[in-house]
Amino acid sequence: IYIYIYKISFMGEEQTKPVEEANPSVAVTVETADMARDSKSSWFTPKRLLIIFCVINLLNYVDRGAIASNGVNGSRGTCTDSGTCSSGSGIQGDFNLNNFEDGVLSSAFMVGLLVASPIFASLAKSVNPFRLIGVGLSVWTFATAGCGCSFDFWSIAICRMLVGVGEASFISLAAPFIDDNAPVAQKTAWLAIFYMCIPSGVALGYVYGGLVGGHFNWRFAFWGEAILMLPFAVLGFVMKPLQLKGFSPAGSKKALTAVETAVSEVQDQSLNKPSKSKGSFSNPNQFSRFLKDMKVLLLDKVYVVNVLGYISYNFVIGAYSYWGPKAGYDIYHMSNADMIFGGITIVCGILGTLAGGYVLDFMTSTISNAFKLLSVATFLGAIFCFSAFCFKSLYAFLVFFSIGELLVFATQGPVNYICLHCVKPSMRPLSMAMSTVSIHLFGDVPSSPLVGVLQDYVNNWRETALILTSILFLAAGIWFIGIFLHSVDRFNEDSEHPVTVNDGANATPLLEEKIAETTESSGEP
Repeated sequence: IYIYIYKISFMGEEQTKPVEEANPSVAVTVETADMARDSKSSWFTPKRLLIIFCVINLLNYVDRGAIASNGVNGSRGTCTDSGTCSSGSGIQGDFNLNNFEDGVLSSAFMVGLLVASPIFASLAKSVNPFRLIGVGLSVWTFATAGCGCSFDFWSIAICRMLVGVGEASFISLAAPFIDDNAPVAQKTAWLAIFYMCIPSGVALGYVYGGLVGGHFNWRFAFWGEAILMLPFAVLGFVMKPLQLKGFSPAGSKKALTAVETAVSEVQDQSLNKPSKSKGSFSNPNQFSRFLKDMKVLLLDKVYVVNVLGYISYNFVIGAYSYWGPKAGYDIYHMSNADMIFGGITIVCGILGTLAGGYVLDFMTSTISNAFKLLSVATFLGAIFCFSAFCFKSLYAFLVFFSIGELLVFATQGPVNYICLHCVKPSMRPLSMAMSTVSIHLFGDVPSSPLVGVLQDYVNNWRETALILTSILFLAAGIWFIGIFLHSVDRFNEDSEHPVTVNDGANATPLLEEKIAETTESSGEP
């Protein structure tokens, strides 16, 4: 009977529904075999996966830099008192946008990003995460192409929101895939390489947007991005999908459910008990599952402390990126403040991000060590950045600020390592999604206008910069608390889709033995 159950369920002759509770030994055996088979038969090797995801991440941030560049964003047309008018350029000139509307476009993608990130993270429990990335990249591709075809403010604003929807699936799921496939001794370094694409992508977007917008038309910049992303969107559908740790393949869940139902019936009949079919119980809907998972995250002290520190950190970094050039011009009379701040951010962002990942791997990647690196690097970085704004000399400012930025950017790898390893594998997409939502919603989105209000009140950029930089000390203090929290690395915890076999029969050994024999006969690991 057991052999028959196994054959019909694994050969696809019986359709069943997935279950929620399980015997970990059976679930892990099947999941491991499926993941090994997927990795063997898939074209993706770990290094290929990292390279592809880095290119996709780079394109995401090239788009952010391009829409802010002078070549794409442009300027509004002006008229003098004598009646002489000059035509505008770029998006602002073509659509005659005021500064408020222009500012809305630069952040409109966040609406789609914030709304869609938790949705994609929740869908990962029922849909293959690799296919979800393909769906998101397809939406991103069509949305960027739509930006190039827009005809007024609202059309391009809607397309920018859809760009955020497309990006949401990638940012929620890419990091867990990299974490699964990275070598054990280099996990944080691989994450650092991935997040290094953020500053380099924005900088490349400035150059790309300026060149394309200056020599052709701003619309071609968006069309070019869509063409570059299209092959990756197609790849998400045509390639054999990789399995994400913590999520059992659909076939395995069907098989295990069939085994559970039939074994329960056989045992109940042998004990003269009425059979209880598992199919009579319905799975919780997506929304209730999302609320349950959110409760788990909010009650996880390690996760909450990590994200709170990340919010404080991102509050400062977001304001630096927006107000930094203007503050530098006012305090130190920089004639090329954009180039100076941009250059410091690119160089320090790349070197600091990579250094943070490699240092944590050298220390041995643990949650406790990650908090130690976060608190120390942020505290030292805050000292250097705060001291930089105290100097009257431009050269002293550049030296101290560069060292401070280098230290501050070393946090990218460790902070995301904690987000991935303090939760169960099946919770990682939601963990990354809610981390991203939080740092934007409470960090860089409100920081720019609040710093503007502060500057209007004190009317002194040096004081404003010092007050802003002091928040980095708060971030360091929050992360310092994390060192003393009891932390458990949950990366190797069992899948959340196991199967329970009733007590009283030796079903599990027979089933496991049969799975092993079938696996060996098929030549699969």
